[in-house]
Amino acid sequence: MPIYTRENPSPRYTELLTMYRTMHDHGDSNYGIAAENMFSGISLPPQAIRIKEMITQLGAETTLDYGCGKAMLYNAAPLQLGEETYPSIRDFWGVKETMLFDPGYKPYSAFPTKKADLVISTDVLEHCPEQDVVWILKEIFSYANKGVYLNISSYPARKTLPNGENAHCTVRPQHWWQGALNYVGALHPDLRWQCWLDVVKDGQKEAVLIKQTH
Repeated sequence: MPIYTRENPSPRYTELLTMYRTMHDHGDSNYGIAAENMFSGISLPPQAIRIKEMITQLGAETTLDYGCGKAMLYNAAPLQLGEETYPSIRDFWGVKETMLFDPGYKPYSAFPTKKADLVISTDVLEHCPEQDVVWILKEIFSYANKGVYLNISSYPARKTLPNGENAHCTVRPQHWWQGALNYVGALHPDLRWQCWLDVVKDGQKEAVLIKQTH
């Protein structure tokens, strides 16, 4: 099997990226989603409290959201989280800077020019082809000074892509993700990472913590 990289991604990655760019620009008529609401970044709020805890543990002052979509949460002011209101997500997290990157959305498609203390990636990796996951993880870790926070789904999405395929193209069990993360994490022994894997058990959805093992 070829070894894929950012410079040489799989044909499947290129195909998917093209579809995501089109959906960002034109929305999804099959589901009645307008372009401005397509991949809006709504997966981030449920993770915000866990991310804040990791920011506090690391003493992080900067964050990078890798695969941020349209990042609408970052533009919400004031920000409502549960019963509390904050001026912005940056104020809630207590960080000085929040950077955004998403190769599928033109306004945020420029590659980061510097590292962040904490790199965040939620609802991203399950949308990436299996053969590209390792190099994408390596890229995520390479942008971190102190730590990485991940959230991944391990079940099919409700949405399908324009070609009819399920939007979650890499649906793998906990031990598979643990192995991939252990491998990439071992290349960055100075970084702390955690991953919350969304699973279905006995018909109920729950989040399972994939732990750092070194």
